[in-house]
Amino acid sequence: MTERKPAGLSFESWVDQQIREAQERGDFENLPGFGKPLPDEDKPYDELWWVKQKLASEGLSFLPPTLALRKEAEDALAAAADAPSEAEVRRIVSDINDKISACLRGPVEGPPLNLAPYDIDVIVDDWRLRHPAQPAEPANQATAAPPTPPTPAKPSLVRRPLRRRKQRTS
Repeated sequence: MTERKPAGLSFESWVDQQIREAQERGDFENLPGFGKPLPDEDKPYDELWWVKQKLASEGLSFLPPTLALRKEAEDALAAAADAPSEAEVRRIVSDINDKISACLRGPVEGPPLNLAPYDIDVIVDDWRLRHPAQPAEPANQATAAPPTPPTPAKPSLVRRPLRRRKQRTS
């Protein structure tokens, strides 16, 4: 800790003296980043730079839960496409479906989720197309997952004209 500024010395000369003595002691040698450019020097000033840096160093996310789930669902589909087996694909998709269903049941924090649970059979069929050398796994009753209910067909965009009711004349 430094001493108090002496009464007869100006503040500037006292600070200069402190810096000079620290240089003579070698306190400024071997500092981290010595001789390197300042990081983010070309970026505009951000008042919350330290918060963002701390979140990044801790590996934390500051996304709303719905956006984080969208990202997780995207990553899960990529992982399912690269999965080594059909069982792994089914596990990955069912896990993300559980999370999507839980989010849809609860209150929404942040922007809308805009996701529905994925059809596992469609994703497995896509996986089979990408991995034709993999044999289909036998349906074992003890380990087989319960069948998923069929997804309702999407409503047609073509509308049928409405029939007009005939008016009764009495």
